[in-house]
Amino acid sequence: MKPNTQTRLVGVIGWPIEHSLSPAMQNAALREMGLNWLYLAFAVEPERVGEALAGVRGLGLVGLNVTIPHKSAVIEHLDETDEAVQALGVANTIVRREDGTLAGHNTDGPGFLRSLAEHGHSVAGRAVTVIGAGGSARSVAWACAREGASRIAVVNRTVERAEDVAELVRRTTDLREVTAVALEGPESREAVSGADVIVDCTSVGMYPRHNVEPVVPAEWLREGQVVTDLTYNPLDTVLLKAARAAGAQTVDGAGMLVHQGAISLQYWTGQEPQVETMRRALLEALGARK
Repeated sequence: MKPNTQTRLVGVIGWPIEHSLSPAMQNAALREMGLNWLYLAFAVEPERVGEALAGVRGLGLVGLNVTIPHKSAVIEHLDETDEAVQALGVANTIVRREDGTLAGHNTDGPGFLRSLAEHGHSVAGRAVTVIGAGGSARSVAWACAREGASRIAVVNRTVERAEDVAELVRRTTDLREVTAVALEGPESREAVSGADVIVDCTSVGMYPRHNVEPVVPAEWLREGQVVTDLTYNPLDTVLLKAARAAGAQTVDGAGMLVHQGAISLQYWTGQEPQVETMRRALLEALGARK
């Protein structure tokens, strides 16, 4: 469907934005849904975030995805935010309502949980270990606590950053058994080996540095665990290979990207997109870049 005067626009803002795979993934879904919509990538300099959101109102865009480094900066320009945004301090989806107001959401945590569920896994009643302490780790840890994880360990090279994530989860959820562990400390092996679900939120193993050692030693992994790596380039990371060799079940990082994008589309369209179509488009776009 060619753009015309009835075409509605959605998109993603970031700086830089050339690397984004969202347009390929989202436009594939929109075409299948039969909507006369177009999803574009907008490079927005950090000092112009406010102008960009004013443009959403003025031009009548349906909404936006938000990526680095704007996820926190957009919040002051929104009229309303959901509970996840209020707890985490970051928004990755904006919806322009009919009255012109802008509502902010964070779909990262729900997207992660859906990617697990797609493979028949859940964190409810299970011990979860999150590797890393960045924005993704915050979203995943918070979502796991809300989903009923029995306990959460946040493992990071800098334990102070891990404690920041742990304190956030303790302060904003009902889960109190949340600990911070130094990756190179004596408690890290127990935190990894004793977990039911392990989530690597670091960039270790990402292309082009994809032939490095996994962030946690392979001998810490065991049969019966679920191990997921949020890195999606490559899909089969060094960690996932080590986990399968240890007898663990694995979930690749494409699922979270696809499902958080699908949730965004649900917010904008009121319809549920086909995640398999989105995943196929994502993998095609990844392959085209290699």
